[in-house]
Parts: sequence; structure tokens; C-alpha cells
Amino acid sequence: MTDDATLPPDAVAPSTGFGVLHLFCKPTPRFDPESIVAAVKQAEASGCQVVTVAVLGHKCDVAVMAMHRNLRELRALQTGLQRGGFDVVDSYVSVTEVSEYAAGMPDEMTKPRLYPSIPPQGDFPAWCFYPMSKKREAHANWFSTPFEERKELMAEHGKSGRTFAGRIAQYVTGSTGLDDFEWGVTLFGGHPDDLKDVVYTMRFDRASALFGEFGAFYTGMVTPVEELVRAI
Repeated sequence: MTDDATLPPDAVAPSTGFGVLHLFCKPTPRFDPESIVAAVKQAEASGCQVVTVAVLGHKCDVAVMAMHRNLRELRALQTGLQRGGFDVVDSYVSVTEVSEYAAGMPDEMTKPRLYPSIPPQGDFPAWCFYPMSKKREAHANWFSTPFEERKELMAEHGKSGRTFAGRIAQYVTGSTGLDDFEWGVTLFGGHPDDLKDVVYTMRFDRASALFGEFGAFYTGMVTPVEELVRAI
């Protein structure tokens, strides 16, 4: 956790928690492996938490997930990767948060959500990211649903997720007003099918079945940056 007193005067930081940046990249003809590694190492030296992922499929080749109190440090990482020859073909911007439905929870439960560590402890090499929102349709408008009903639905949703403890580490970050969807969901799993199973199971919860809208999914393997650039 970074104390605000240690931030530079020009810092742009959320009131609480971390800024979160997901970058989805492809190498260009200017790709320089050493520069990419240096950009990640420099970000880590500035206090960024960084995870690099080898992505499967055509959407991109590399995903970079980073967290820091100061959004300027996240931008510096993005600039370093671009100067190293990565083309950012997609991205997502969000912040860590504690849900309104978790009001009153003790600090030991809320602080890990506001100030999480990545990658999670344990063996979680499988990775995916997707954005999501809640519907605003006549037959299913989340934002006109009474708070107590929404709280009950989210409690059910959380209970489903907790059945995957030990198989999945989940990070839900807020992006309302910051990006195209309302939340970003990052999953670390022990196996690829753990990712599939948790998403499939939780889509039967009423909070998702009635109200969930999902964006594009990105899937890959957590890979140290030095190994990642050798494989491109």
C-alpha cells in the first residue's frame, strides 16, 4: 500500500485503493525485447504491481495488468511498452473498490479488496479478463431494482464464487465513468477449465442471468516478462 504522503505533487490517485490498467498488445516491427523488459522492471521499481500474460487467440499476443496508487505511473508503463514496440490494440481502465453491498464489513475483509496483491499467492497460471455491466432494460433494470433486493442477489452471487476458493482468485474492479463497462473482472485459475467452470456456474445466479452484460474475453497464461518476450 502506498501512503499518499509519499506520492509526488502531480500524482493523480483514487481517494482510496489502486488504479488498475489492463493493456492488450501486439508486437510491431519495432519490437525490442530488452526495452519491454526494462519498461516492466522500471514500473515495478516505481511501485507498480505488474503481471504479464501470454494471450491465446487472435485478439492480442500479450496482456499486461498493472496496479498503482498514482495513475501517472500506469501511464508511464504504457508509454514504455509502446516505445519498446508494442501496439496497444485494446485496454481497460478501472480502480479497486469495495462494493456498496459490503458496507459494514470489517477492515480485514475490505482492505484486501482496496489494496490487493497481484499475482495472487498460490499456483494460478491460467488467466482471463472480461468487462461487465448490469442491464438497464424495461424487464431487467438493475438500477431501478430496490437496494435490498440487489443486496440479496449479490449475496447469492458471492456465495457461488466462494465455492471456487482455492481454484480461482478473483479481482473485481470498478470502471463506471472510467471505461465502457461498469466493472472489470480478472480471474487467476489453477487450470483453464477452472476459469470456464466459475464463469458458467455464476451465470446461473440471478444477478447475472437477469442483469449481466459481458464484453470480450481475453485468456492466457501468466508468464514472466523475460520468458514472454523470448516467445514472441
